[in-house]
Amino acid sequence: MSLYRNSTALPLTYWGQFEALGEFNSNLNIPERLWAAWYAWMQNDVLATGIMSFMMHEMVYFGRSLPWILIDSMGFFKGYKIQNNKIPTLKEQWDCAKFVLLSHFTVELPQIWLFHPMAQFFGLSTSIPFPSLWTMAYQIAIFFVMEDTWHYFSHRALHWGPLYKAIHKIHHQYSAPFGLAAEYASPIEVMILGFGTVGCPIVWCAFTGDLHILTMYIWIVLRLFQAIDAHSGYEFPWSLHHFLPFWAGADHHDLHHEKFIGNYSSSFRWWDYVLDTEYNPESIKKRRAEKKAQ
Repeated sequence: MSLYRNSTALPLTYWGQFEALGEFNSNLNIPERLWAAWYAWMQNDVLATGIMSFMMHEMVYFGRSLPWILIDSMGFFKGYKIQNNKIPTLKEQWDCAKFVLLSHFTVELPQIWLFHPMAQFFGLSTSIPFPSLWTMAYQIAIFFVMEDTWHYFSHRALHWGPLYKAIHKIHHQYSAPFGLAAEYASPIEVMILGFGTVGCPIVWCAFTGDLHILTMYIWIVLRLFQAIDAHSGYEFPWSLHHFLPFWAGADHHDLHHEKFIGNYSSSFRWWDYVLDTEYNPESIKKRRAEKKAQ
């Protein structure tokens, strides 16, 4: 962080900081200079990380949801809609957006604001240079596995009677999900399932001491894409699970919303397969055959 602090005597504008950093640190590439200039300009690490984290989350969440809103509203790809008799109306989309925004500002924003001091306590780096692509890639792969495991068992627990009625039922208001509904959930569920996304990388950092916040941001962006696309309600010939059979995707999660049972995983199918909670025509046929044999 010393680089940011040494920039306090530089011009007060953001772009002034950016230019000055280039003059005194020629080894930095443009993204690294943009990053360092932001922290130098803000002069408050908690504020800098909080604003950047929240804005990133909002832009990615609603930016990724927008194409699905247009597809639903204009009838594009209707033949690929899994439950094509249940197209969300604009009113439903708007009501969902208002609920999600309220949740973001009242539940997620305070958590995001506390993220920087908590992360730094466990050794998360915000400095430059950035980690290598290989480092970010293998860590993000580990986070996908960790989060999927947490999500499976906590999500399955939320389907237990009392917990379902008190917490998880809100998320199942839409039996035919759509992109915006990915984070349509009670505040308690947001915190429980959100731990998998934010908490797992922090646990990794606490044990290894090796994690950069940029890796965290890229991971969160990919996780948001996965969650929104899984709730999109569309199954395409080019959907990822056709190329990666262990990937879950929209067809996997759409059945969960329609039938309210099975398919508890977030990104992968293996926990559902191993623990016999996979729900699809093939698994139903297999269970019936086994029951008949018994």
